[in-house]
Amino acid sequence: MSEKNQGQKQTARERLQQERERDKAREKRRRTLIVAAAVVGVLGLAAVVGVVAANSGKKSSGSDAGPLLAPAGVQGKDQLAIPVGASDAPSTLTVWEDFRCPICAKFESVARGTLHELEQTGQAKIEYHLATIIDGNMGGTGSLRAANAAACAQDVGKFAPYHDVLYQNQPAETDDAFGKNSRLIELAGKVEGLDTPEFRSCVEDGKHDAWVAKSNTAFRNSGFRGTPTVLLNGESIFPDKGGEPITTANLKKWVAEANKGKKPGTKRSTPSPTSPAS
Repeated sequence: MSEKNQGQKQTARERLQQERERDKAREKRRRTLIVAAAVVGVLGLAAVVGVVAANSGKKSSGSDAGPLLAPAGVQGKDQLAIPVGASDAPSTLTVWEDFRCPICAKFESVARGTLHELEQTGQAKIEYHLATIIDGNMGGTGSLRAANAAACAQDVGKFAPYHDVLYQNQPAETDDAFGKNSRLIELAGKVEGLDTPEFRSCVEDGKHDAWVAKSNTAFRNSGFRGTPTVLLNGESIFPDKGGEPITTANLKKWVAEANKGKKPGTKRSTPSPTSPAS
């Protein structure tokens, strides 16, 4: 056989191998992501949603953690909701997030001002729920470690600003930078009064790891497809509501419609001391 023919066969084999590798990569991506290929209005979000089923057979991150200690001030079923805003606000926005989720960061970066306006004016309270599906899909512990740190911030009434700092400094989805407690403590320095010995101890000891694991289990058992999941008074509004895309304008409109004839909330409380949760 001539060198030319041998080279052609080798090139063909290489092309075939490369194509097989591409097929494997596409299949892996298909199993871990659902692509709802809509651009969502002003938010400009391609609704890429992490697939919960990809983790359904995997052990929950933090399942071997110590006693289940809920953060201060949590509410709702099984004490899994971190509330932000007036407790008597007429509407409730429920947000399930993963601090490593890039679409969560995109949603937060664009909707942040609107969310703050709604809760600060008493139109809606926000109940945040934390999940760790990216750890399961991509490997690492950044989702868990960041969620625990955010729960530690909740203990001293600084969840909301620290939550925003985490998303503003989110690493690439494949970069497990949040898996380092030192990075999470460094970012706490951006929130006035948060970087204290107590906060550092809470982060480094993984004080709320078991609570985060319980929250993630609740998410996986909920039937939600992925993060972010956003509900208004129990109704899904991400990436759309009744065929209307979620935009900042629509979000304000939907809350206003839900609140028609109701007074804004005014009751605000500070977190109470951390206590064990069942």
